[in-house]
Amino acid sequence: MHDFHTHTFLSDGVLSPIELIRRAIAIGYKTMAITDHVGPGNLEFVLTTLKKDCAMAEKRWDIKVYPGVEITHTPIEDIHLLAKEARSIGAKIVNVHGETIMEPVIAGTNIAAVSSKYVDILAHPGLITVEEATMAAKNGVLLEISGRKGHGLANGHVVKTAKESGATLILDSDAHAPEDLMTQEYAEKIALGSGLNKMECDTLLEQTPLSLIHRVSSR
Repeated sequence: MHDFHTHTFLSDGVLSPIELIRRAIAIGYKTMAITDHVGPGNLEFVLTTLKKDCAMAEKRWDIKVYPGVEITHTPIEDIHLLAKEARSIGAKIVNVHGETIMEPVIAGTNIAAVSSKYVDILAHPGLITVEEATMAAKNGVLLEISGRKGHGLANGHVVKTAKESGATLILDSDAHAPEDLMTQEYAEKIALGSGLNKMECDTLLEQTPLSLIHRVSSR
């Protein structure tokens, strides 16, 4: 199981980073990113903390853990700059909180995110347009199918738009609590329920994560 979007009590999750990692290992995770919500004020604090816990976990346990961020509800003019800064101070995975239908995300967030070469994943992009998804494909930004309640309501639209534009999909839990972490079986159900066939599901859960891991290790 690979998951590149999770949260701890450093933002709005309930567990410490090290406990979240331990819980993930217990249900079969092999790779994960902890991507707490950030803006300009807490960016450095979050990454400084996550880097220490991720390093300890990798040293002692059989899991690959990336310290990361989810740039959330920030002015669209600053998304690229924050993503660049996050990468410069150690974020291995940079997510942007997309225009989910569940929250009043600023219009223009999706296009700002997919236009940045420092962004890896546009999380729960909601009613993303073909033009935005095409830009994501051009810049290698992955579009998330979300395992989170509410955010996942637009998964079918995201899949349809990704297919029209050639964008690459990734499935993440957006876990905020231990019960949000996904088993492989549950992840497969989300993928199939989003409109993917079995072959597409296998690509989503196996090949795309490995490609992202390779990209991160090659930087």
